[in-house]
Amino acid sequence: MTKTEIARLIGLCGGGRISEIVLEMEEREQKRPRAEIYGEMAGLLSIMRQSAEQGLANDKPSTSGLTGWNAGLMSADPHFALLGELGKHAMVTALAIAEENARMGLIVAAPTAGSCGILPGVLIAVSGRLNIPEDKQVMSMFTAGAIGKAIAEKATLAGADGGCQAECGSASAMAAAACVELLDGSPEMCAHGAALALKFVMGMVCDPVGGLVEVPCVKRNASGAINALTAASMALAGIKSVIPCDEVIAAMGQVGKYIPPELRETARAGLAVTPTAKHMLCHTNGKPG
Repeated sequence: MTKTEIARLIGLCGGGRISEIVLEMEEREQKRPRAEIYGEMAGLLSIMRQSAEQGLANDKPSTSGLTGWNAGLMSADPHFALLGELGKHAMVTALAIAEENARMGLIVAAPTAGSCGILPGVLIAVSGRLNIPEDKQVMSMFTAGAIGKAIAEKATLAGADGGCQAECGSASAMAAAACVELLDGSPEMCAHGAALALKFVMGMVCDPVGGLVEVPCVKRNASGAINALTAASMALAGIKSVIPCDEVIAAMGQVGKYIPPELRETARAGLAVTPTAKHMLCHTNGKPG
């Protein structure tokens, strides 16, 4: 696709899904067989699952010592009733993958390494708990990809350019749209889900401690997954974003430009310069909270 317009994609869907239109477009643009493109996406989903399994099985700290055990703590906690088993599963998976990234393990940037746990956290939890077929899972990733591409073109996916709204926010929007499609929501609902998810975190800054994609990034992956599930649930219930998805994306890009450089991945403000953060960087072999 040249210039991705979500409204245009929806207009092309007819009675179909966004993912089907995206796959057709990719087939034409890449001049490769549909099965080959689908197979690559299925391979990415497989890597996401492997990252989740490895991340949960490994409780070793990251090289910095700032993270590495949170997925295990979340998994062992008995208070799943607060968010339900599906919500807890999404949080655990998101944390596990984000921590695997912090350990320099293999992950899929979806759309970035700093937000890598959100999309798979939602996909794996929803599909596993609701017995969603494999092919629907893979196809939903094409819908997620369309949202991500639109954001990349209209705004940004980089925390250094637009703050964490561009990373965890974009991942939440992608995950929300994918979740809506997984549960047979319409293309319009997918767009509303993405718009709502992005609106919920509009303006979120990027203030990583030590400039590392660990604190608060790892835990924001868990909240990003819940954000996506919230937006998807609202969209599936018929709740609409008053502002269309394309306009929300453009607004996010504008907001990102207004965020000062100190709060765009430079570690010169926000959480990164708190007394505790400075102390943690001097004692990185422990287990900070």
